[in-house]
This record gives sequence, C-alpha cells and structure tokens, in this order.
Amino acid sequence: MSRYEACMKKSKLGFADKLFWSILNGVEQYVFAENFIVSNLSPYEEILSEGIMSVRRYQSLNEAEIEIAGANIPVSKDRLRTPVVLIPPLAATSMIFDLMPHRSIVRYFLAKGFDVYLIDWGDVTADHSNLSLETYVMDWMPKALSAVQESSGEKEVSIFSYCMGGLISLMYLATSNDDCVKNLVTVASPVDMHQSGVAGKVLSAIYQPAQTISSILNFSLMDLPARYFHVPGWTSSLVFKMTNPMGLVISSFEKFLNLWDRDYLEESLTMSQWFDDMVDYPGETIREMSVNMMLNNKMASGKMKIGETRAEFSRVQASILAFAGDSDKLVSVSAARKVLDIVSSEDKEFCVVPGGHAGVFAGSRAPENTWNISADWLFDRSK
Repeated sequence: MSRYEACMKKSKLGFADKLFWSILNGVEQYVFAENFIVSNLSPYEEILSEGIMSVRRYQSLNEAEIEIAGANIPVSKDRLRTPVVLIPPLAATSMIFDLMPHRSIVRYFLAKGFDVYLIDWGDVTADHSNLSLETYVMDWMPKALSAVQESSGEKEVSIFSYCMGGLISLMYLATSNDDCVKNLVTVASPVDMHQSGVAGKVLSAIYQPAQTISSILNFSLMDLPARYFHVPGWTSSLVFKMTNPMGLVISSFEKFLNLWDRDYLEESLTMSQWFDDMVDYPGETIREMSVNMMLNNKMASGKMKIGETRAEFSRVQASILAFAGDSDKLVSVSAARKVLDIVSSEDKEFCVVPGGHAGVFAGSRAPENTWNISADWLFDRSK
C-alpha cells in the first residue's frame, strides 16, 4: 500500500477510532519513543574506520521502484561509473542523509543509479576538543576518498555536501594535489560568512575593531585553549530551533492533533530527533573557524591557512553546483554564491531553491528541487 492509499484509508477513521489510537500512540511514545524513529534504515557496509570517523558504502536497492515524497521513483538497473560521496556537516549527524525511507537522499541517489558512499564524522564529545580543521581536511578526507576509490574501483568521485561539509570539501580541494574529485555539489555552504544574515552583519561590523584591539593588546583568540571554544551539541540544536520559534509551537500543536496518526508521528519525531541529537563542535575547529573564517573571512578572500598549509581556492577546478535556500536564516544566498568567485572551475552553476537551512536539504520540497537538480546534474557528469 502506498503512503497516499494509507492516508486515504486513515482519513475515513471516526472520532472514537482516532481517540483510541491517540491514547495508544501517546503511551507508546512516552514509554518507547525509539519505536517512532525511522532514520538510518538503509543497509550499508563500513569500509573504513579511523578513530571516530568512518566511511559507509550503501547496498543497492532490491525494489523496482521506491516512493520519495509521494512520488514513485523507478530504480535504475544501470550503475553510473562515478560514485557519489555524501559529506555531512560537523554539528549535525549523518542521519539527515537517510532521514526516513520516503525522504532519504541515500535511497534517492541509489534509485538514480549512483554508487553511494557516506563519510560519518562520528560522535564528537568534550574529549575531542583538539580535533582541528587540519584533521578533517588533510587527514580524514584523503583517507576516506582513498577508501572510496579502492572500494569502487574508480579513480574519480563526485561529492554531495551539506553546509560545513561543503566547506571542508572545498578546503580539501584547495590544499590537495589530488584531482580525484570530479564534481562537487554544495548545499547551504557559507563561503562568505560576513554576508550570512544577521550574524554576518555583526561579524562584518566588529572585524575592524577586533583587529585594532588585537594589535594593541598583542592578543589573539588563537592564544586561548581549544577547550574554551568547544560547543556542546545542544547549543547547535538551539540555534537551529531559534531560527523559527513559531514553527516549533505550530509543530508541537500539529503533533498533538495528529497523535492518532502513526505515520505522522514517525515523521515528526524522526525530524525532531535530528534537531535534538546534534553533536559537539570540536573546540580547536571552532577556534580556527572563529579567527580565520568568521572574523577575518579568509575563505571569501580565496586564501586561508589550514594548520601550516596554505589553501588556495583558485586551485579548485572540479565542476561545481552550489545551492542556497530562499528562506535560509543561517546561510544567505550571497554567502553561498561566493563559492563561484573563489574557484577556477569552468563548469560551475548556482541555484536558489525553496527552503530554510534544513528544508533546502531535507524538507518536503527538497526531493523535487535540490535532489532532482543535483541528480540530473551529476548524471550528465558521471557517465
């Protein structure tokens, strides 16, 4: 039975039936909340483990077609040559790529004929405060991509990245002589942080005073211990939620009204789980980002240092497709578009699509916009 047929059947339930199922679902949610979480269900093989970082290879689909956001997607029998590597942000868990069976980027790309891999950055805690950008960019990225090459038997790969995952990918390309990355898709990746909403305006305004004070006092944020910058996961969750506080109220009210509908609860609670279970941001990484990317906006200038290595973004020549959400309050359109100015790629495109920071990537309209555009774009460059 399709989700549409199930919805039609449920719409015929009477008040007494809805009350019965509301009580039953409410009790189960209170006692066994994990029963309603339907993320990360796609089977995979772990092909690399390096500390808390790991790389997954997802298994091919057995179905003839799958349902994604109410549409039936035929599963391609042909496998495209260039594998796709999914790269998540640092604060958000990788479950956003396999959120629910009917809203799974993993399943969508598998159905389109891609060989799909994912880099999982792992569960960062306060014990990992010393993890630096250098670790992610110059240690884990090359090891992960090398594992993908060995597993797939292909020299070239495509990357599909979200938010900070896109920035890490760009940094890797800007510091590496490795030309294995053929195509790069970035979604809501804030290359120009001084152009990113209210926070960007604040950073731009305090840049010059901060430089002056630093010079007079002979002091830099880099002088402080990394542990002072460690950001707990709940902080990132709160920032996400505060971008749309009224949405939280409406969502809670709608969940109460639909307590009888198990499918609705699964979708609502799974999405809430992703928002609630964000991981910590390593202190060393935040310290480097605060100075080089937030205050000094070095990435937007096209040059920055990662550890002792100079990143030259003009060295990036991979084909690039960049996205921004039209209602994203965290990453503005201009902040995401800046990537086109700092790379040397001849093949580069920019798209503005519906959605906020999470919606542009995994919202109900993402499959027909961000996913569909990306799949078509990658398909033409993966034969």
